[in-house]
Amino acid sequence: MKIKFLLFLLSLSFSALAQSNSASKLVVINSYNQYLASVKTNPNNELVEIKKEIPNIKLDIRYATKNNFMKQVMYKQARAFARRPVVESLKKIQKELNKKGYGLKIFDGYRPYAITVEFYKKASDKNFVANPAKGSKHNRGCAVDLTLINLKTGKEVAMATPYDSFSAAAAANYEPVTPEVKKNREFLIATMRKYRMNVLDNEWWHYDFSGWQSYDLMDIPFEKL
Repeated sequence: MKIKFLLFLLSLSFSALAQSNSASKLVVINSYNQYLASVKTNPNNELVEIKKEIPNIKLDIRYATKNNFMKQVMYKQARAFARRPVVESLKKIQKELNKKGYGLKIFDGYRPYAITVEFYKKASDKNFVANPAKGSKHNRGCAVDLTLINLKTGKEVAMATPYDSFSAAAAANYEPVTPEVKKNREFLIATMRKYRMNVLDNEWWHYDFSGWQSYDLMDIPFEKL
């Protein structure tokens, strides 16, 4: 009787493990036709090219160059995309900033899942890159890396660190910083938050769209978009 009971418990454990593994299996959309079908079902799923929707926005797509933490070209094209509601938020943000003499510079937007895998393999500090086991909000087209520029000079305003820094000073609430940096950082965070874009705690340049959970992980290369 005891043996049967132990076997029963063992079978339950295996069943629970199988269900857990099944539930945790990551779903990544890598079929272009499947992506198009999702857009047809819900237009908000479209990965919109940011520059086409907001012509006066500045781009500095570091991963299309060797000027990044990987020290190699990761994107074949220097383009930036995001889901349609994200781009609509950016459009409103840009309009508000322009009235105050500022604008946005975009470093990165939608990031194909395969790139996230490569980042995780080579990053010296895994705290600054997404774990492929969960995927990135960039992979969902719901995260944007950016900074502020002065419209008169075209130059970036002062921030605590350069883009993609792996230092503690990259945190959105890092102290001490100069009054100028604090003012710039808080101004950017507050403006972005008004339009559903929330800063990542350990990266002042990274903003996630509120509602990112509704969008699938994607692995469609820029060349197909």
